[in-house]
Amino acid sequence: METIDSIFEKIGGLLEKTHLPEQISEVDFAGLFTNPWFLVPFIALVAYMIYKQSFRDLTIMGLLMGAWYASGTHYMQTLVVGDELQMNKVLPVLFGGAGVLGFIIYLLFGRSD
Repeated sequence: METIDSIFEKIGGLLEKTHLPEQISEVDFAGLFTNPWFLVPFIALVAYMIYKQSFRDLTIMGLLMGAWYASGTHYMQTLVVGDELQMNKVLPVLFGGAGVLGFIIYLLFGRSD
């Protein structure tokens, strides 16, 4: 157990040094999708996935991008008011996330190509 704790301590220290959670939460969506250094490889990836007819991977990528977008909405910002968790707002997010995760698991493991 001691080695696992030391691994998690190292990962936690790395996340603190790089400020990765703050960087992810402060992403400028409009700036990102108008930046050609991001947009050109992203469009090339989507075109390649369409060419290879990898619609499962396109669907998963779309769901993950949708979850990323939804995490920055005003609804998500109001889940915690003060120090109190708003249960009437958390349960739809919880069940929606469980539904999306279940659908991704179904796409990856549940059906054959």
